[in-house]
Amino acid sequence: MFDNLSEKLDKALHVLKGHGQITEINVAETLKEIRRALLDADVNFKIAKEFTNKVKEEAMGQNVLSTLQPGQLMVKIVKDELTELMGGDAEGINLSGNPSVILMSGLQGSGKTTFSGKLANYLKNKKSKKPMLVACDVYRPAAIDQLHIVGEQIGVEVYSDRENNDPVAIAKAGIAHAKSLGCNVVIIDTAGRLAVDQEMMTEIANIHKAIQPQETLFVVDAMTGQDAVNTAKAFNDVLNFDGVILTKLDGDTRGGAAISIKSVVNKPIKFIGTGEKMEAIDVFYPSRMADRILGMGDVVSLVERAQEQFDEEQARKLQKKIAKNKFGFDDFLSQIQQIKRMGNMKDLIGMIPGAGKALKGLDIDDDAFKHIEAIIHSMTPDERSNPSKLNASRKKRIAAGSGTSIQEVNQLLKQFDQMGKMMKMMQGGGGKRMMQMMQNMK
Repeated sequence: MFDNLSEKLDKALHVLKGHGQITEINVAETLKEIRRALLDADVNFKIAKEFTNKVKEEAMGQNVLSTLQPGQLMVKIVKDELTELMGGDAEGINLSGNPSVILMSGLQGSGKTTFSGKLANYLKNKKSKKPMLVACDVYRPAAIDQLHIVGEQIGVEVYSDRENNDPVAIAKAGIAHAKSLGCNVVIIDTAGRLAVDQEMMTEIANIHKAIQPQETLFVVDAMTGQDAVNTAKAFNDVLNFDGVILTKLDGDTRGGAAISIKSVVNKPIKFIGTGEKMEAIDVFYPSRMADRILGMGDVVSLVERAQEQFDEEQARKLQKKIAKNKFGFDDFLSQIQQIKRMGNMKDLIGMIPGAGKALKGLDIDDDAFKHIEAIIHSMTPDERSNPSKLNASRKKRIAAGSGTSIQEVNQLLKQFDQMGKMMKMMQGGGGKRMMQMMQNMK
């Protein structure tokens, strides 16, 4: 995410490192590189220029504190201005209606139908809502089927009417059906086109007028860069939508859409899509995104994701097993599943400060655990509970069953043994000290 932009901004801010003070000359050189980095990221020229002018004005108006180097001060200024440019504070979603109606809009291929499912899943599991999806795309043959598949996958009701070609009538009927089932959120998935056209705009404006949604969201593919910003403006002129959804942000190495869109349409980015799984949805926090763009990571989001997967009862049972030295491979497998539910590995690693730069160019497979899982699944239940029983013949059988080598099996056993020792240590004074540190950080 934003790899190219992060790298170029890092180089730009490097110019000030080693300087004792901020001057007109070294700031001008830094800002020239920052402007170039933004333009390469497909940020509109006018926005890039206004941004660097604000940074310059802020930088020249400050004295460097004795505790700060000029480079550190410039990073702070750039971070603050990036945060402001992307919206300042995170914006919530309006769920005031009964039911609350959310209208999804966007071009075909932007990920609108999939994101409708992600949003329904998010509202169901994190906001304790009872959502319903309504299929109003009457043109794309597979659209209704796709929404039904998504609904089944996340356990959410889907309303559709294959005999009706009037999306306004379908939307109204869907809301009425939701009320009859006691659903308190209705997400209307509308038709998209390959390009903005008058027919599509008229249709979605008619749906909007007829159902008066509490929230109208524009879904856009982040990877389309400046085109995404232009499309957002066209939709906003007709719909006056409430917020933007950026999909496929995990594949966007430039970041132009995320940086520019708020400035152009004056509407906040509310959510982002960071992968293909239904759980791959995040609230958009401008400050956290600015941190990630500048290579500072996003520890807060990482901790939040970990907390979402944390099961207190399971943790207590695990603690007892560790204390009795009974931590087995089934427990290890359970921990792996928790990590996988947190999101794709590349995204998680990108949240660790400095990790993105350290692992630059390294292809991180989202199935990084598949060999470990294959080895564990090739063990018998008794072997998983008692790894000490794994002799040479058993290791050979496990390697053959998992499609791995005996060396890989031995490596996993060694790592598992080391992890067990570390966990045992954590049960003592080391664990208490770490817990105290974490409490102090709150």
